[in-house]
This record gives sequence, structure tokens and C-alpha cells, in this order.
Amino acid sequence: QVQLVESGGGLVQAGGSLRLSCAASGPTFSRYAMGWFRQAPGKEREFVAAISWSGGSTDYADSVKGRFTISRDNAKNSVYLQMNSLKFEDTAVYFCVADFSGGRTQNAYDYWGQGTQVTVSS
Repeated sequence: QVQLVESGGGLVQAGGSLRLSCAASGPTFSRYAMGWFRQAPGKEREFVAAISWSGGSTDYADSVKGRFTISRDNAKNSVYLQMNSLKFEDTAVYFCVADFSGGRTQNAYDYWGQGTQVTVSS
């Protein structure tokens, strides 16, 4: 069983940066693939980024590639999402996710955090 708690969301101007953190509980964190999804008001939840259990493999949605960076620190049971050059359309609730398999599909992830709000002002 894994519990996930996100932090680091907030209000930022377009062009600015934010760093989201996700703290995970449980002794087997290093065995899980981790990721981030987001959901904007009135829109479907969408994949943002994912990272393998070792951190050696990452994947990004086209909309954030080159601007966002996902990383993890298994010693700290944490995963991060560095978001640079933020755009108004990045405004959403961001969710941290975990599962053994990983990938871009929501259903692949059994564990979800509560979410953290990111608001980008134009």
C-alpha cells in the first residue's frame, strides 16, 4: 500500500516556474513507477509525465516536453515535477500517481494523491 501527498502548487505568472513534490509512504517506493497527471476545469484528466522505478527512463506529454522535468529520489521516497516556462493552459490540479507498471494510461496506476492546484495567470 502506498500513500501519496503532493505539495508545491500555487499561483504563478505565465513564464514562471514551480516545483511540485510528491512524498510517498511505504517501504517499497523504489519498486514503483511514478507519474503525474493533471485535470483542468471542464477537461478530461491527462497524462503529464512518468518515470521508471530507477529513474533511468522518463516520458512526457508533447504539451510539456522541453518545459517540465520529472525526477525522483528513492532515498527520500519522493518524486518531483519541475515546471518551467509555465503557460496559462498548464492551469490544473496535478496528481501524483504510483504503480508497478507505469505508462501513460490512468488505469495503469492504482495509487493516487489528492492533488495540488497549479494556477498560471496570463
